[in-house]
Amino acid sequence: MIATIAAAATAISGCAQSSTPSASSTAEIPTIEFGYIGDFNGSYALAVADKLGLWSKYGVKIDPKVFTNGPLQIQAMQTGDIDTGSIGPGALWMAAAGQAKVISINGLGLADRVVALPGKGISSIKDLRGKKVAVPQGTSGDMILQLALKRAHMTEADIQPVNMDPSTVVSALSAGQVDAAAIWYPLVDTIKKAQPGLIELASDKEFYPKNTFPGTIVASNHFAATNKPALVKLLKVLQAANDYWLTHKEQTIKLTAEYLKIPEATVKSNAENIMYPTTAELVTQSKDGTSAKWLSDLASIFVGMGKLGKAKDIKDWYLSELWPEAAASR
Repeated sequence: MIATIAAAATAISGCAQSSTPSASSTAEIPTIEFGYIGDFNGSYALAVADKLGLWSKYGVKIDPKVFTNGPLQIQAMQTGDIDTGSIGPGALWMAAAGQAKVISINGLGLADRVVALPGKGISSIKDLRGKKVAVPQGTSGDMILQLALKRAHMTEADIQPVNMDPSTVVSALSAGQVDAAAIWYPLVDTIKKAQPGLIELASDKEFYPKNTFPGTIVASNHFAATNKPALVKLLKVLQAANDYWLTHKEQTIKLTAEYLKIPEATVKSNAENIMYPTTAELVTQSKDGTSAKWLSDLASIFVGMGKLGKAKDIKDWYLSELWPEAAASR
């Protein structure tokens, strides 16, 4: 069972706007409660937007709150604690089940790995039979583990899965308390410092492009239904930040490291494992059904994994028209 929001998510508020609006305009500027994960994909747009004053430029403010994973964010949306958030692909089954709306794609993830400790007689997924494997359930780590097991003609019944939050996975594998783990970069780098001989058994790179693992921006069902103008403004900011990242990569990594207060090398490792369409490419992909297929295919994977009984129609949980609308009005 996923931990409660209070126990597992640490809320922080950041300066979301570089200039103060006049008293007459303040009431017109919406404030969005925005959840994110403290890694490159979850944070780079926030760092860039703060630095470049994009919030004031596009007339929106956010109250950013950091979470350890995507499922916790969607839970927080359902309780009204946040309005929107940036999640990884592992939590998308919750949107496909109707618990949130996807409002845009936020990169194609290539960071997930199944890794094992050296000296345990493990050199392939098949060698995990009977072994303790740490995995944050309901995340992209869980997803890559399930795909890898299926490819090896195995199921979770063949291993000893141990549900842990991401930080505990790192400490448990680093200390040798489990035999293997399904986790992602940059956390894999942290584990490698304690276990230099760490063995990589599977990567989502191996499943691409047949299986694409998009990160997304999601909104609560209520907020999406009642605050479309605010969401369009938010997407304008994210588009401008994406444009900046694709043309100023070193600067964006530096800004993100400063925002998260972590080493640039850690941020760079995370950034190197994500592909980002340009704003214009994603406009086309949103209009021609490409991005909808990415999400539908991923939902089908979750159905096959038993995470989802039946996915709702893609039009019910993916608002593909918002990204092109935001781009057209920038």
